[in-house]
Amino acid sequence: MKIKTGGAGLMTMVLAALVGCGGSPAGGSEDSTAPVSGAPSSAQARLSPEDLQSRWWTWAMSEPERTNPVADEDGSECERNQPQDMWFLAGTFGTQAERTCSIPDGVPVAFPLVNQMGTPVDCAAFMSTAKGSAVLDGKKVDSETIRGETISVQGVADNPVTGTGERFTATGCGLWVQLPPLKSGKHTLTIRGQAQDFSVGVDYSLTVDAA
Repeated sequence: MKIKTGGAGLMTMVLAALVGCGGSPAGGSEDSTAPVSGAPSSAQARLSPEDLQSRWWTWAMSEPERTNPVADEDGSECERNQPQDMWFLAGTFGTQAERTCSIPDGVPVAFPLVNQMGTPVDCAAFMSTAKGSAVLDGKKVDSETIRGETISVQGVADNPVTGTGERFTATGCGLWVQLPPLKSGKHTLTIRGQAQDFSVGVDYSLTVDAA
C-alpha cells in the first residue's frame, strides 16, 4: 500500500489484492463478466463499482494494524469482519506475502489486483500505469477496470490506512476481480499488481470448506 495524506483526511492509497487467509488489464473493458475456471458467472452476485469499492475499503479499514488483514503475514487474520454475502481478499502494503486461509462454501470472492483511493486527479494518474494479473489454479482470470467512482468509506480507530474511525467520501479506482463461489477443495491464487512506483505480489493457498 502507498499512502499520501492530505487535507480533510483524504488520502491516496494503493493496495494489491486483499485475500483473506481477468474487466481486462488496464485499458481494457470496464465491465467484464466472463466466467472463471468453468464456473458460471452470477449477475446477482456481482457488486457495482461503487458498492464493491466502498465495501472493500471499509473492510480493509475495519481493524487496527495489529489484526488488519492487509498487514497479515500468513493468513491468520483472513476471516476478520467478512460479510455474509461476499468474501473479500487482501493484499499487502507493498511487500510480497504468502497466505493460507479457508473460505466458506457458496460465497462469491472479490479483490483488487491494484487499487487506489484519493482524488479524481490521483486516479487518472494511477490508472494510466496500472496493470496486474490473477491466476487461479493455473488459469488467468479476468479483471475489471474501474477508472474512478465516488465511494463512501468507514474506518475504525488506529487502522493502518487512515488511523481514524471517521467516515468520508473519495474517488476509488483500480483493477478488480469478482469471482463466483469457488468449488469445494483446495485452490491456489497468485496475484500481481503494479502502478506508478508501487507493486505487490501475493500467493495464496485457499481451502473452500464444504457446506
